[in-house]
Amino acid sequence: MKIRNQRDFGAGIMYMVIGLFFAIIARQYQYGTAAKMGPGYFPFWLGMLMVALGLLVLVKSMGAKAAIESIPKFNWKIIGLITGSIVLYGLLLPKMGFIVAVLVLVMVASSASREFSWKVALINAVVLIAFTYSVFVLGLKLQFPLLPFFLQS
Repeated sequence: MKIRNQRDFGAGIMYMVIGLFFAIIARQYQYGTAAKMGPGYFPFWLGMLMVALGLLVLVKSMGAKAAIESIPKFNWKIIGLITGSIVLYGLLLPKMGFIVAVLVLVMVASSASREFSWKVALINAVVLIAFTYSVFVLGLKLQFPLLPFFLQS
């Protein structure tokens, strides 16, 4: 059989590898039974589900109805921007606070997109700040600085 859709083929392989990894790691924990599940039961079956999904995607990538797609050239700039935004978040959070760190995270990561727009990125940042603030600070009562160190009382 010929691989018609290289993207789906690669995704199927990736799902299968990740699923097998988690299933193998889960076997190190007590498995239990369906009636009395141990800590390894759910991750094992979730890993197996990922393997099955990966196999399905892989097989469909070789089917006659699969769209012909090749894997695009690896773009290091995009990987660097997204990874850099996460590193910046980790570095900025303790001193500059949650609001500045999330704002920088969203703006830098958004600049990796071809459809980048300052206005849309800023709206996304505000929505993400409001959502994560309500979940982590108000809901879960986590303690971390919200504002930069020079604005805190």
